[in-house]
Amino acid sequence: MSDTLLTEKARDRLTTTCRTAVGDSLRSVTYFSRFDYEQVYLRRDLEQDADLSSFIGNEWHDFKTTQDAYHNSELGEYRYTIRVFDNGFLVRITTEDTGVFITTDGITMKDFQSLAAAVEPVLEDWT
Repeated sequence: MSDTLLTEKARDRLTTTCRTAVGDSLRSVTYFSRFDYEQVYLRRDLEQDADLSSFIGNEWHDFKTTQDAYHNSELGEYRYTIRVFDNGFLVRITTEDTGVFITTDGITMKDFQSLAAAVEPVLEDWT
């Protein structure tokens, strides 16, 4: 894990973007590339015991698999993935080279759409 993938300004921008979109429901934000990752934000009431390297490997591999599987489908271009768990949600938003996964407490589908719409241009600015 790296603490230098993003500048402090970029970390602040990503965190602010996510907090603005989902407010206090935001649990964590992790930025990643194919080879490295950086946890940008973790809500204070949560423990830092997640195996992020396993998450990153899975999310990167799954993004590529999903992108290839649905290429040229009638559904249109792939945008983002939502995973539902007992204690929250994980949203993965990915470009060709980088991505971010964001964990949240319960939010609505409209909140997911707002979150993705807010984060996508931030990621595209860095690629």
